[in-house]
Amino acid sequence: MSLVEHKRDAPRSVRCYIVTISDTRTEDTDTAGAAIGDLLRAAGHDVVGRAIVKDDPELVRGTIERQLANPDVQVIIATGGTGITSRDSTYEAVSALLDKRLDGFGELFRMLSYEQIGAAAMMSRACAGLVSGRIVAALPGSEAAVRLAMERLLIPELGHLVREASR
Repeated sequence: MSLVEHKRDAPRSVRCYIVTISDTRTEDTDTAGAAIGDLLRAAGHDVVGRAIVKDDPELVRGTIERQLANPDVQVIIATGGTGITSRDSTYEAVSALLDKRLDGFGELFRMLSYEQIGAAAMMSRACAGLVSGRIVAALPGSEAAVRLAMERLLIPELGHLVREASR
């Protein structure tokens, strides 16, 4: 089956859950989480829920695991906590859950980021993969980085990713 056929047979709309990882953001100040939701809805996808959790690996993992148990959720997109500070723990929490890694996601994201911000892109630990047949992606916490990842990588392939992950 060709790529064109795969994409043609992919769902047009998928159900997504957004997790913002931050010690300081609130619903009013979570511009990255809001941008993810806006971009998903504009592309025809459903946002079935959203949460803000502290940057603590146990809380992040627990939040993701609860959504993996939710049959209404096909994709989990996390934002925040992917840097290298002592409080950044999203990468560890997400990568420990992954059954299959989509290494190309992080590689492509850092390549695209490099075009915008230069060598500082190496500090991003954005990642994605599959957990129990569901897509989980961890994006940086900045709105600009989220928009880059969503517009250039996730939105164009979201239906295709879900189709392949569920096979």
